[in-house]
Amino acid sequence: MRILVVLATFVCALTAQAQDQLPELVRRIKPSAVAIETFDIRGEKLSRGSGFFIDTDRVVTNRHVIDGAYRAEVHSISGNSYPVKNVLAVDAEGDVALLRVNAPGNLGRPLSLDRTSPQEGESIVVIGNPFGLEGSVTNGIVSAVRDIPGFGRIIQITAPISPGSSGSPVVNMQGQVIGVATLQITGGQSVNFAIPSERIAQLDRSAQSQTGSGLSLGELVMATSRNKRAKAVDYFRDGLSFLSKDDCQRALPYFQKATDADNAYAEAWAQTGFCQEKLGRHNEAIEASKKAVNIRPSAESYFNIGLANFYLKQYREAEAAYRQSIKLDPYNAADAYYALGLTYRDWGQLDDEAAAYKNAIRLRPDYASAYERLGQRYLQAKKYSDAIEAFKQLAMLKPGDAGAQNNIGEAYAAATRTDEAVETFRQAIRLKPDFGKAYFNLGKTLLARGERDAAIEQYVILQNLDEDWAEKLHNLLYP
Repeated sequence: MRILVVLATFVCALTAQAQDQLPELVRRIKPSAVAIETFDIRGEKLSRGSGFFIDTDRVVTNRHVIDGAYRAEVHSISGNSYPVKNVLAVDAEGDVALLRVNAPGNLGRPLSLDRTSPQEGESIVVIGNPFGLEGSVTNGIVSAVRDIPGFGRIIQITAPISPGSSGSPVVNMQGQVIGVATLQITGGQSVNFAIPSERIAQLDRSAQSQTGSGLSLGELVMATSRNKRAKAVDYFRDGLSFLSKDDCQRALPYFQKATDADNAYAEAWAQTGFCQEKLGRHNEAIEASKKAVNIRPSAESYFNIGLANFYLKQYREAEAAYRQSIKLDPYNAADAYYALGLTYRDWGQLDDEAAAYKNAIRLRPDYASAYERLGQRYLQAKKYSDAIEAFKQLAMLKPGDAGAQNNIGEAYAAATRTDEAVETFRQAIRLKPDFGKAYFNLGKTLLARGERDAAIEQYVILQNLDEDWAEKLHNLLYP
């Protein structure tokens, strides 16, 4: 009880400290945030959004903030207005745009970008301009960071984003931008999330590598109107907003609309295939993912084809797809090698199974699941020393995991190293006192050593703990 009180006091102190820091943080970053007002071809007001400086003349905002605009201006927190000169670069799928602004160099200190992935539970601040209220502050936490195959990361945040705040900086407690806030209103729902700063950095690098000065807003409108991809991208972004919440059921129709609008849209086909597979529609997933790789081969879509074929027990096709995924992205192929190992396991290619897990571990030395599968493969092949080593590596990665200790015990028992097996099973029980399988294994090993009374003790414990394991041990005790 005392420990809980001390812990609660410590947490409250940290929270109070963060709150004490918040006003100073807001004062520091507020001048770097701007409101963005856009105008149509007749000069009438079109929309209002938010943005922020990443350089003395470069402002980041959402792509949809400048949709249809022929002119735009940024409004600083001091009330001054400055024209947008041109659009330097656009990330349509990520809904990010980089603008060049005619503004004095001392207007706002550019915000730095945090290139690392934020942590779930991390405190954040959003400074936007909801309903024209410039410089409004909301705070919250990072509620989730999702990796979407073929797209990258999406950050879910609890800080509310109101109309007018699209394009706001999402800032950590060190004052670094972790992403650009996006408000999507899709299917009658509003979804708040952020596009990570790594995409902003990529866009900035792209702009700096280009020799031209970018497009004027009017030129962007004309280019968009001639491009059938533009409507498809709108659907794609709507689908992405639901996918940010891991809701494939609602995301899928928008990705399908995107492919209807532009049949050559590889990213939309890829996400269609991903969602179909998530929903268990394996044949449909293969069909959509194959269309994606025919347009633009990607490791993610080939992985999706492999996964769908695996569930359909089409192992040869699954193997070929995983191999293609590995070939396209060999340095990030740990999951593909692991999935290949599972395919070989079910296919009966047992030597190839072990080799696949080893490759997964080579690429990702902390791949716990690969160590566990490799240990099981060695155990089945009666390579007990190798199994013990693999399970020990697993236990090092998961030091408090009773299952890892039980696995080591089973390998010791199979190798007739019963003293070590007994101690390891006891360790598994200490970590998880209701672990029925460990009690069974302990009783079985004690019985093999001729310690029948000690084995019966384990049976008595299991009678009140796990009837199924108790029955199995009873059958060994009284054959």
